[in-house]
Amino acid sequence: MLAWIRSHAGELGRFGVVGIAGVFVNLGVFNLLRLGPLSEDSTFLGEQDRVITAKVIATLVSIVFAWAAHRSWTFKGKRTHRPLRELIIFGLVNLVAIVAEVGTVAISHYVLDFTSLAADNIASIIGIGIGTVLRYLGYKLFVFAEQPPAALLSGAGVSDADDAL
Repeated sequence: MLAWIRSHAGELGRFGVVGIAGVFVNLGVFNLLRLGPLSEDSTFLGEQDRVITAKVIATLVSIVFAWAAHRSWTFKGKRTHRPLRELIIFGLVNLVAIVAEVGTVAISHYVLDFTSLAADNIASIIGIGIGTVLRYLGYKLFVFAEQPPAALLSGAGVSDADDAL
């Protein structure tokens, strides 16, 4: 494990820098929405509290930021898919991470009834942590893999389906 970490230190460092920047983007957008158009007192989009809406929007904005940064810096030169296919797989990996992040906030806010802005932020940070682990694994295994997952199983190169996209 230590040898693997050492051999991937540069990539992990870049992933971490992009991740930290993404957290700031995520929390910044989340708080701007929670204190602005999606606050508890706002009637924008109805009269209900829009904490989950704010979290989903913030996560989507941070995902777009992260894709651009990872594609151009973290995993530069490690692409095995055409851009459209890469974007689709990136989106699917992030869908799993979004469910984990939003689920963490939803459980905290609606099940455990921790409804303050501070509690929402703590749950958001925990969700971001879970999502980060899922994203790194997904990016490494599926999006920016040395070989496409199908090639790893079959020993072949880029698949015909990948050529179509």
